[in-house]
Amino acid sequence: MMARRIMLGAALLLIAGAVAAWAYLEQRRAQLELGVGYAARVACACRYIGDRPLQQCYKDFEPGMEVIRLAEDAATKSVTASIPLIASRRATFDPLLGCQAEPFKGAPLEVH
Repeated sequence: MMARRIMLGAALLLIAGAVAAWAYLEQRRAQLELGVGYAARVACACRYIGDRPLQQCYKDFEPGMEVIRLAEDAATKSVTASIPLIASRRATFDPLLGCQAEPFKGAPLEVH
């Protein structure tokens, strides 16, 4: 009986933690989208304008951007920055315009 109560309590805590994490991420979604868009452009410029290896491009990030991951597509000369399962943006190198971020495809943000 006591073990069952402990398991139920643990399950409720886990659910409450998941709901709190989701609410926090939803509140920060605009900031996360902005961050990965910025990271994609910085890394694209580092890689295709600065001709540096992608792994060196992390040095150009601001503090707090450590959770962002980079992936390169050499065929399209693009870099994708992402926070896995949360946000992702891509920037592509154009010889005339430099690195251009893809248009934002999400829902418009409400300004309060």
